[in-house]
Amino acid sequence: MAGLPREFWWLWTSTLVNRLGSFVSVFLALYLTHERGFSASYAGLVAALQGLGGVVASIVGGVLTDRLGRRPTLLTAQLSFAASVAVLGFVHHPAAIAATGFLVGLTGNAGRPAVQAIMADIVPPKDRIRAFALNYWALNLGFALAATAAGFVAEYSYRAGFLGESTMVLACAALCFFKIRESRPERPAGDGADEPRVSLGTVLRDRRFMGVTALAFLIALILTQANVALPVTMGLQGYSSSDYGTVAAVNGFLIVAVQIPVTRLIEHRDPQRLLVVSALLAGYGFGLTALAGSLPAYALTVCVWTLGEIINSPTQMGLVARLSPTHGRGRYQGVFSLSWTLATLISPLAAGTVIDRFGPDTLWAGCAVLGTVAAAGYRLLMRGLPPVPAVTTAGSPASGTKSEPQMAA
Repeated sequence: MAGLPREFWWLWTSTLVNRLGSFVSVFLALYLTHERGFSASYAGLVAALQGLGGVVASIVGGVLTDRLGRRPTLLTAQLSFAASVAVLGFVHHPAAIAATGFLVGLTGNAGRPAVQAIMADIVPPKDRIRAFALNYWALNLGFALAATAAGFVAEYSYRAGFLGESTMVLACAALCFFKIRESRPERPAGDGADEPRVSLGTVLRDRRFMGVTALAFLIALILTQANVALPVTMGLQGYSSSDYGTVAAVNGFLIVAVQIPVTRLIEHRDPQRLLVVSALLAGYGFGLTALAGSLPAYALTVCVWTLGEIINSPTQMGLVARLSPTHGRGRYQGVFSLSWTLATLISPLAAGTVIDRFGPDTLWAGCAVLGTVAAAGYRLLMRGLPPVPAVTTAGSPASGTKSEPQMAA
């Protein structure tokens, strides 16, 4: 953990505090169906609207991160999210709940491009995989503890959960306000001022980057099967919700337990090989679910795809930082965030359709195919990728005073 900037650790602390208060995402469906008496389909609609809000936030947050700056975008998103979560605990009309759910998805995701851009701004290139891994570890540790506490909070009062999450987000905003400085690099004067400006069109025309984003979408489609397809499959085999909870807990436990040591082993290795291996582990880990017939077997499959997730996430985020020009990091991070938000929107619908029409085994075989396609894609797209810049002193890409090479195809 040594050698990372102090501001990174304040940002890391903010991430951990934020996730420690993420109660609402855990119990929202139960709150809508059990407490409010809505149907399961309505709860699904609210979840879909949250996902739609996340899709919009990916683009809007990325543009604002470059135009307004990292700090104002992050603070505005946090304050807006705190307000919308609190309001969600008080509204009763179905239309009002649905609209507020969209706002929760929008504001809850709008700050993500800013966080990723700040880390790319302040962390030297050689340390970025480690930094992204530590941030990912904080996300999972915080959520694991929040998921445990959410049940007890909900038993006491659902409204307390909404207000509790709002309070924790406000604490994050206060921490960022006092400890996080604006890190957006200033455009250089003189000859450097002629550097082409980055627009959304620039990002969309960057074929290598868009290829990486498309492959990240395939990986996200695979990993999000744990949220819907896995519990449905286990339910069809007669397993209870507690059985699924036990199997799903293996994912969080492994990430918390081995993310840091695994990152220490991989941070200076060839990212092409790491991404290829991670895609195969994710795809075939879920593919093995078709052969699982007991709880230990299900737990073993979770171990396989979780290892792929542990390798893929920091490596992929480090790659995105390398491919993003200094003055366009917000837009690049925003477009990349679409890979996950779109997957969370599409995956449940696709999984349900495939299981209903063709059976769960077809879905798990499809995951193996997607993992193979993603692995081949990473191998092709990363040919000729220049090495990570070794300069880490003042004037390096990480300092924000000199632009990193643009990696457009």
